[in-house]
Amino acid sequence: MTELILSPTLPTDTAPTDVLVVGVVPTDDGPRLAGTTAPELEPLTALLEPLGATGAAGQTLRVPAPAGVAAGVVLLVGVGRDADDAEALRRAAGTAVRTLAGTADVALALPSTGVHAAAVLEGAALGAYAFTRYRSDEQKPAVARVMVVTPDADDAVTVAAASRARVLAQSVHLVRDLVNASPNHLFPASFADVAVEEAAGAGVEVTVLDDDALRAGGYGGLVGVGQGSERGPRLVRLAYRPEGATASVALVGKGITFDSGGISIKPAAGMDAMKSDMAGAAAVLGTVVAAARLEVPVAVTGWLCLAENLPSGTAQRPGDVVAIRGGKTVEVLNTDAEGRLVMADGLVAALEEEPDVVLDVATLTGAQMVALGRRVSAVMGTDEVRDEVVAAAGAAGEEFWPMPLPTELREGLSSKVADIANVSERWGGMLTAGIFLQEFTRSAPWAHLDIAGPAFNEKAPFGYTPAGGTGVAVRTLLAFCEARAGR
Repeated sequence: MTELILSPTLPTDTAPTDVLVVGVVPTDDGPRLAGTTAPELEPLTALLEPLGATGAAGQTLRVPAPAGVAAGVVLLVGVGRDADDAEALRRAAGTAVRTLAGTADVALALPSTGVHAAAVLEGAALGAYAFTRYRSDEQKPAVARVMVVTPDADDAVTVAAASRARVLAQSVHLVRDLVNASPNHLFPASFADVAVEEAAGAGVEVTVLDDDALRAGGYGGLVGVGQGSERGPRLVRLAYRPEGATASVALVGKGITFDSGGISIKPAAGMDAMKSDMAGAAAVLGTVVAAARLEVPVAVTGWLCLAENLPSGTAQRPGDVVAIRGGKTVEVLNTDAEGRLVMADGLVAALEEEPDVVLDVATLTGAQMVALGRRVSAVMGTDEVRDEVVAAAGAAGEEFWPMPLPTELREGLSSKVADIANVSERWGGMLTAGIFLQEFTRSAPWAHLDIAGPAFNEKAPFGYTPAGGTGVAVRTLLAFCEARAGR
């Protein structure tokens, strides 16, 4: 894990840095340095336009360090026009630290007073990530040490923000590692093992139900989806119960460790990315662990619904009818709509404990990407909880867009032989999936987060977001729990 420290001054001759990062913003009068009035950096101002520095978000340029600056080189990073925006600062810090992979020491001289300090700390910590598990050749490691220059270095609030940023990044990186893991290494049982290990380190209670326990408990969704694989399903329950907590939040995550589509098999092109179909469960694990490490004063229970969806002689068939925990029956018309089956089991189990609110998070539908693209997640559910999630996402710097649950779409899920079918027509597929899950919420306060596109970045890295697993939803879920604790 990258070391994250605070300093009230720029690097000195007695404590130099390899690279000093300085922000640039565009103005009507041309590009300007952002967030620093240090006289040592003033000579850089005259170089900005000649070097082509515009201040556009994400732009980076390396220049020689001016006299009096104890750094090997200066990295200019574009912040964008709004240097007061927390997310712009997160992305600028993340861009710089990600770009500087392989560097030992980096100092950030970005706007970092008050609330801005927390954003810079988070962005730096999130950007310091590298996945090298399967590389036999030498790869650039994440930056080893990041120093954030802030006049508030000794302020208690800023020191606490640094601690939170470290814990948050640790959980986000855990999620990224899990999503990036190969499906021959990450399957339901091994995922459960990781959960047990992480829970033990954070003081979180953990219970794992295997194939036999799931059958005995009536978890027909998990059993049905997992029966095509030799590696059976698991349901992992995580419980963080701080003393004196009066509020409770349940989190349910989809954990399909590989989704071939089952008998309703997917096209071969792009199927390798289906190792990421467990990102929701990974986000739940990361959130519960982070809440425990930060001692958030709210009880948080996580449910990881883990299965591998494969075609075989024992696989679930189109036309099968399964009974979800609690007895509601589902006609499986498409085995590639499997996530909602395991999530239904998880929702029922979570609500049996009567939490104040339940959130489910899943890479549930390709329709989410059709509606909102690859970077914006969807949230739907009961109005108040849906709006709470949107507010938490805004505070955390993640993009979640509120979506409706039109009642007329429920008719498309009618089954001739069971209580409900698992698919309807193509149109409104993301919303129909939400309506399906709503059937298993017993009208409790609830929200459904569809992160299908944002969970796995198949394009170039940007800001603090790497290629591959992104760790999306951890920050939003944690912010939601923290807000609930303060109610």
